[in-house]
Amino acid sequence: MAALRVAVAGASGRMGRMLIEAVQASGDCTLSGTLDIDCDIRASLVNAQVLIDFTRPEGTMAHLAACRDLGVKAVIGTTGFNDAQKAQIETYARSVAVMLSPNMSVGVNVMLRLLDMAARALAEGYDVEIVEAHHRHKVDAPSGTALKMGEVVANALGRKLADCAVYGREGHTGERDAKTIGFATVRGGDIVGDHTVMFCGTGERIEIAHRSASRATYAQGALRAARFLADRPHGLFDMNDVLGLA
Repeated sequence: MAALRVAVAGASGRMGRMLIEAVQASGDCTLSGTLDIDCDIRASLVNAQVLIDFTRPEGTMAHLAACRDLGVKAVIGTTGFNDAQKAQIETYARSVAVMLSPNMSVGVNVMLRLLDMAARALAEGYDVEIVEAHHRHKVDAPSGTALKMGEVVANALGRKLADCAVYGREGHTGERDAKTIGFATVRGGDIVGDHTVMFCGTGERIEIAHRSASRATYAQGALRAARFLADRPHGLFDMNDVLGLA
């Protein structure tokens, strides 16, 4: 079987370098091109079957437009998209296959399933708080993964995250509203990614946590997603689809 031709965006960044190493070390994928600032996007994608993109929203949207025109599938790990950009991604997915996930880690996506189960079982009498920590260079907060965790919990509780999220507390805040989901953000050093969701009840606290020690787990998850897209002509997918958890 011919090797899957993979292009990597953000090639000079930390995640980009890790993705390139993962592609080159795999036995079934080959690096067909790289994208970076000021590159010729179409020239970098012309030989690719799948693009893996962990960059920033504006860059990813430009890359996706070229992917649609060239018939290149896309694995997107970029976070921080606004609603209009998310809607545009859905439009692109009608033409080419797109796998969109704020976190490619297999462990994180299993954690999302556990959070759904926990939230349904702990729907009454438990306050939900989400704490995330990342390196000093991360530009968005809370992390896309933390927001996804909040969405999973909110949906399981029959709520919309936009209506119940609290992203910061300072000063005299008053008593906690039992229907809110709180977020706390830490930025410092070289923390790859830590996420903890606490269900705080009377007399007990349940914590479901994931700690990333290396970006390699994200790279391997992205390659798994690229393989998943290989024989899919179009559609919008997530890691649940890739892992068979949907």
